[in-house]
Amino acid sequence: MNPHGPEPSTRAWVVWGIALAVYGLAVFHRSSLAVAGLVATERFGISASQLATFVMLQLLVYAAMQVPVGLLVDRFGSRTILTAGVLILAVAQAGFAFADSYPLALLARTFVGMGDAMTFICVLRLVPSWFPLRRVPLVSQLTGTVGQLGAIAAAVPMTWALGQLGWTWAYLTAALIGPVLLVLLLVFVHDGPGDRHRRGTSLTPRELVRSLRASWYQPGTRLGFWIHFSTPFSSHLMGLLWGFPFLVASEGLSDTLAGSLLSVAVVAALAAGPVIGLLAGRHPWHRSTVALTMIAAMASVWALVLAWPGEAPLPVLLLLMCVVGAGGPASMIGFDVGRTSNPPSRMASASGIINQGGFVAALLAIVLVGWILDWRTPEASTTYTPEAFRWAMSVQYLFWGLGVVQIWRHRRDVRRRTTREQVASGSSMVAD
Repeated sequence: MNPHGPEPSTRAWVVWGIALAVYGLAVFHRSSLAVAGLVATERFGISASQLATFVMLQLLVYAAMQVPVGLLVDRFGSRTILTAGVLILAVAQAGFAFADSYPLALLARTFVGMGDAMTFICVLRLVPSWFPLRRVPLVSQLTGTVGQLGAIAAAVPMTWALGQLGWTWAYLTAALIGPVLLVLLLVFVHDGPGDRHRRGTSLTPRELVRSLRASWYQPGTRLGFWIHFSTPFSSHLMGLLWGFPFLVASEGLSDTLAGSLLSVAVVAALAAGPVIGLLAGRHPWHRSTVALTMIAAMASVWALVLAWPGEAPLPVLLLLMCVVGAGGPASMIGFDVGRTSNPPSRMASASGIINQGGFVAALLAIVLVGWILDWRTPEASTTYTPEAFRWAMSVQYLFWGLGVVQIWRHRRDVRRRTTREQVASGSSMVAD
């Protein structure tokens, strides 16, 4: 007999693998525009700022959808919402393939953001239904990190497809992946062992508000929110928009070397994910300490890069991308804290609240960096200077400062509450 409890079944890994593939597909669709920027400006006749609107819009829609999606998952189950997400992604990406004007393209990307928002929380909700509790932190961590392979898959294949097949067929082919995964999803994925669909209680609007309020006022949910707010935004800032310009214009790297360094962040996330998951699973009382350590590491390495006289050496920039990349897996600690702080009936809605944190921070950081770059750049110039980038990238410290204060505050509340419950019940419980 295994002293640590039962091992997950083969079926559990199959269910998780198919659901993970759906999430990876969503990341693929989310990232597919990153390699098509120049083609998009020509196709739609748009400026660089209009191109950036695609990224802003997707982040905004994704963040805004998190709480509604969490409530839907709690009510209708992961299988149903994942099915809807795959269908929306496929139709939206097909629409993007045929879009011949900027407004139509924006509309299509809006629905891509909606479909994307309906995947990650569903996969997280499936994990505790299929895996032993001791495995949940690691499998949840793997969900977040392995799913990012979709971003790598969107780079080389989409670059090739755009060059060889053209815009319409490249995006249409990507859209056709959805129906294939939909078949696997409908055949193999159930909400739990013995439950094809797991439905929650139907709630009135007033009860929904009460449930959301209960999730938010649970200190573990707020702690998870601020962990997720503070740890992944630097990676999004670099990977979604400003990393390439910063490395080229401020640090003097070639286009090829800058692109390679951005890929290093994804590889670092894949490597760090299992390690952080194991730490969170084995030391649940110190999960927030792991997050605070990660924030300190990112802030320290960024300080080294920004304070370096002239262009930072390549090894220092490599270290920066490794540390920034590891910030993504560290954000998964927030979901684990939320999971152990809320009842199963509120787990998805709590995860939706937590998931908003990182994307709200990323959206604000991306916008603020753009504003500061414009402020520190001479009028009528579009050439951003290294000094302008140093000012702009320093805005991250505002987010880290706010996040650290809130993490410290709410983890104290979580530990006090957990200690009281532990004494009252005489049981062993986890905190943060």
